[in-house]
Amino acid sequence: MVQLYNLHPFGSQRVVPCKQEPAHFCCGQDVLFVASTAASCRVEVFAVREQGRCEALGSFATLGPVLRMAHSSTGDYLVTIEEKSKATFLRAYMNWRCMSAGSSRVCVRMVGHKMEESYSETLKEQMSVVEMPLSDPPLCISCCPVNGDLLVGCKNKLVMFCLKYRVINQNLTVLDFERSLILHIDNFIPAEVAFCARHIAITTELDVLILKLELVQRSADRTEQCAEGVSTPEKAVDGGSPSTHTLQLELDEFIICQKPVELLGEESKLCEIPITLESTELPTEDTKHFQVQYLLFRRFTPDQSPFGFCEETKLHSVQLLPIYQTAYEETENKRRLLSLFCFFSLPHVGYLYSIGKLVELISTYQYSEKSEQAVLTPQFLHVITSQNLQCFTVRCSAAAARDEDPYIDMTVKACPPVTLDVCTLRMQLFIGPRAICHFKNHIILLTKADTEDITERRKPTKRMLSRKADSIKSRTNSESEPGWNLYIINTVSTIQLYREMVDYSRTYENVKTESCIHLLSEAHLLIRAAIMDPHFLKSDEKEDLLRAFRESCAFLGDCYSRFDTKDYHLALPYYRMSGLSMTEVLKRLVSEGDEIQTCERGFIFYLTHSLNEDSNEELSKESGNKVLQIFYLADPVQLPHILCSPCMRNICPLTAVKYLQKVEKMMPSVVLTLTKAFLALKMGDMMMYEREMDSYKETTLACGFIGLPRLLRQRKEGIVRPTEFAVHLKEMQPGLLVAAIVALHENSKIELEEADTFFKMLCSSNENSIPQLLVDFWEALLVVSSQEEILQELLLRVTSQYVWRISKKQLPETKPLKTTEDLINSCSHFGLIFPWVTSIMSVGCSSDKDYCEDISRLQSLLCSQSINIASALPVLEPLTEADNVGLTIRVLCNTHLGRYEEAIDQLLTRCPDAAVFYAQQELKGDNQALWWNKLLPELCKRTRLTGNDCPVLISSLKAETLSVVAMELELRDFLSLLPEDGTVAFFLPHLLHCSQRKLLT
Repeated sequence: MVQLYNLHPFGSQRVVPCKQEPAHFCCGQDVLFVASTAASCRVEVFAVREQGRCEALGSFATLGPVLRMAHSSTGDYLVTIEEKSKATFLRAYMNWRCMSAGSSRVCVRMVGHKMEESYSETLKEQMSVVEMPLSDPPLCISCCPVNGDLLVGCKNKLVMFCLKYRVINQNLTVLDFERSLILHIDNFIPAEVAFCARHIAITTELDVLILKLELVQRSADRTEQCAEGVSTPEKAVDGGSPSTHTLQLELDEFIICQKPVELLGEESKLCEIPITLESTELPTEDTKHFQVQYLLFRRFTPDQSPFGFCEETKLHSVQLLPIYQTAYEETENKRRLLSLFCFFSLPHVGYLYSIGKLVELISTYQYSEKSEQAVLTPQFLHVITSQNLQCFTVRCSAAAARDEDPYIDMTVKACPPVTLDVCTLRMQLFIGPRAICHFKNHIILLTKADTEDITERRKPTKRMLSRKADSIKSRTNSESEPGWNLYIINTVSTIQLYREMVDYSRTYENVKTESCIHLLSEAHLLIRAAIMDPHFLKSDEKEDLLRAFRESCAFLGDCYSRFDTKDYHLALPYYRMSGLSMTEVLKRLVSEGDEIQTCERGFIFYLTHSLNEDSNEELSKESGNKVLQIFYLADPVQLPHILCSPCMRNICPLTAVKYLQKVEKMMPSVVLTLTKAFLALKMGDMMMYEREMDSYKETTLACGFIGLPRLLRQRKEGIVRPTEFAVHLKEMQPGLLVAAIVALHENSKIELEEADTFFKMLCSSNENSIPQLLVDFWEALLVVSSQEEILQELLLRVTSQYVWRISKKQLPETKPLKTTEDLINSCSHFGLIFPWVTSIMSVGCSSDKDYCEDISRLQSLLCSQSINIASALPVLEPLTEADNVGLTIRVLCNTHLGRYEEAIDQLLTRCPDAAVFYAQQELKGDNQALWWNKLLPELCKRTRLTGNDCPVLISSLKAETLSVVAMELELRDFLSLLPEDGTVAFFLPHLLHCSQRKLLT
């Protein structure tokens, strides 16, 4: 793996025209602040224009020499730590831009000072200096880039000032601070702090502590504590778990022996650095209450390094880097924080951590020599050493992309891994680098050469970066020229560096090493980081960056397609993100006669997935032939699947058959046979078609379609459509077609709704009409399906269709594949039709005799116990009540619902002949009492009313009902049921039978 690419991220450089030697400097939104050394006690302000050109805006005096300074883009204020008379002061400079308009007025006030309206009106036209007194000298400062709050590090504590917007009147709003929180940290002297989105990173000489301030709800049991504004986080205690106790012993040992240690996440609270929170806000209803969450503790120790023992081993350059969500505008109040990263460095090693749901080390940086300072950006890490300005790659955009989309590593999307090796892009020679900062696409570098360096520099040398001809020099007398310079180095545009990376990657292209993929991944991450920048949406390079992003995806797709790597599968998502069509990818990778060289796993993986998708793209005949040859050489088993792809519609069927015949000699299968039959249809060779289809049984062929569902159905624009093969089977072998679709459904290859659409399109039916072939499918599915929800849905569908045909006098357009008898014999959901139903249907002449098949199917369904009759009642409603069909349906429904008495009344009224048959079928067990409680009294009553005019009633009463009652009841109970006005001779035989049964028992 290449560690140094020697690219050119640094462009032109210009000298900042400072009047005095810089001591400290920092960047604003579009300005540079330079604090001079102790002699002048001033801060010079420069506007930074395009290509790093500097324009002096003015300067302002400070109370004393500036020890530290920082600028906040939110609020646009400069904060300094200044020294005077051996005392340090914390000051914030507001409204400093009025200097550029020529105003020299300055207002000095204390933090939180109440300003009267008459006094504050003048603030519009003058700079305002806010002094923030502290009980302890300030040591370090940091401004939050998200909300502009200020964090000040003092001995044993951190003080947080919240940025406030004081509304003086409708025309004037003044920035101010409010001291809101103090974090007391025992025995801790911060050397540097970083503050971002309530995350705090603190370093001492050898310790790093990262914290998060969490908002907590004010609860009843904490009222007193919150009222005092004090919150103490959980600390490790001696009575903890064995593992905790063991770790504490190690820490105790560490304190004595100075062992290095790293504690992440929950473990970091065991660092035994107690933190107490003190709220200093005036209590209101909106007062925020915080608690501390420990995120990381790391302690280093001076040790032997590859560069020799370092006596000055100490941490420097702690920084918290926020990355915002891509889709949000760049305005400050709309930016949404997505990811947060923390960087800190030792003289020879830098560490980059991701601070999110998990705290993890994502990169370690080894420097070629001792570092002086480092600055982290979303795209690079810039480090200065005694002789060099070094540029390293970073993995922030890769981590942020996964925070934004946790499912990015899929077949649709991809991103280079966070674990990708870091490398050095450039080591640029400079004499005596001392300090560095960064903003936008500029690096500000302070160099200060020793005397011998100046002498050496005056000799003719070849500079790696040339100064612009129009660079402004602040010194004209070479004899008095001091050995310092403040440079603005313009980093090249993202697109330009991306192009250089791509060109450089071609160095490794032919040898097929991981270095080519590595460098193209760096180029991809460079573009991705630029796209995630909040200013991207209004960038002049927006379209160029998006085009470069797609191009970088295509280059990575090429690499993973051509090279034999373990991550070959990434060819698919990168090509998809590139927006290239399959035809374009084939042109990039496959040259004429070189198909065998393109059979690497990545390319085959891409082609297989792309061809197996339901795409609207159609390959040309030539491209299709190339694909066939590639798969024949690389994976011949896939040929049937490839040939069924919609993309291969233009392929020559004869060529495809030849390939299949070669494969069939090695591995014959029903899938190959079906594919050959499909191609025979395309060629119109019916003899070949019939020969192929006759080589297997119909059941085997139906199962064969499970492996190749696209032989029958294909999706276009999300809609399932039948193929030519399906159309042919519908005409010639509809039974095979239905069996095949049933097999597809049962193997989760087609959904029920998709099958409905398939058959409707196949039969050219409109949305509301149901073709008979679809009903055949439902009936066949009832035979094999075991899912209760689907069964009830199917039962309702076929019931609805039977009812619609009977009520509308509509015959099916094609002959059903199965008769009612076939369904009864093969499907448990179709029951034997009850004798009483047959009895009703045999009486009289039904007007529905032409629809007897649908009638018998409906009755058979209702004679089974499968259908949920309550759900089916609305479906059955259209059937008329006047004819025999309606009577059978009503009686069957009442029987299912347990309404036997209503059913008996309906039968006695409409079809007395069937009443006894009904009773014999249904009045059993617990329902047998209806014989004597319901049927016998009703028969006697109706016989009396009609006399001898109703022989059916008399025969039913005499032949069956009295016989059953006499057999089941005691004599006394039987007598009590007989009518008082009945003829004795009529009932006597049954009375004798009942009494004799009693004597026999």
